[in-house]
Amino acid sequence: MTDTSAGDAPKRDRRQVVTLSVLRTERVTPHMIRVVAGGPGLADFAPNDRTDAYVKVLFPLPGVSYPTPLDMQAVRRDFPREQWPVVRTYTVRCFDPVARELAIDFVHHGDVGVAGPWAASVQPGAEFSLLGPGGAYAPDASAGWHLLLGDEAALPAISAALERLPAGARARVVVEVAGVDEEQKIDSPGEVELVWVHRDTGGSLVDVVRGMEFSGEDVQAFVHGEAAMVKELRALMAERGVTKDRLSISGYWRRGLTEDGFREVKAAESGG
Repeated sequence: MTDTSAGDAPKRDRRQVVTLSVLRTERVTPHMIRVVAGGPGLADFAPNDRTDAYVKVLFPLPGVSYPTPLDMQAVRRDFPREQWPVVRTYTVRCFDPVARELAIDFVHHGDVGVAGPWAASVQPGAEFSLLGPGGAYAPDASAGWHLLLGDEAALPAISAALERLPAGARARVVVEVAGVDEEQKIDSPGEVELVWVHRDTGGSLVDVVRGMEFSGEDVQAFVHGEAAMVKELRALMAERGVTKDRLSISGYWRRGLTEDGFREVKAAESGG
């Protein structure tokens, strides 16, 4: 993600809705679509310095008339829960303050889901709204080396992190994708060892990591993706001595569940 003078940006409540205009879309891979947005509403977007900066994209329900401009606090107060917009969480792939563009990558698997079909059909000039950004991770220049593990859902954050690495910083990266056609070119000023794992030929990210040797140097790790995979990786990180203060780890999604269903499961598991 392009570094910005986030410290100079005006403070903004992350609950404030930002409305953007689609400038163009790009088919990055057969199943990854990049939506590039901008317009006057981008002035309301206050970037942070995290490479896993995420936003909550809001998809209004058909047939429901929302306040204009969209005010989610008013929606939550005045509308029944079943009429609230559908919310989907996505990492900001890049933000360019000079070109005034923000890009988000969407995984697309045909007509399944909400966000993927939208990204596949949306046209330049269409408007959409989001909340955020949030985020918690960025590469630490003091780390002895960097470990980044994930799947398609984590790839935008991994790519942004690799682009932000200090010159010469060492990184080992393992990304699990559907097949060879889903690989992407990622530029980095660091010294990157990148391994692609292909599910269509039986590849497993967990198996690759299990066979890796870790150096004794201080490692900073970013581990995100499908929840069951991340659970196994969490155990491996503990076995390899990666300390909690040097580990960003979370399940972004769970196989067989929508984001709404996954949030409910996580809340139940945490007792919330």
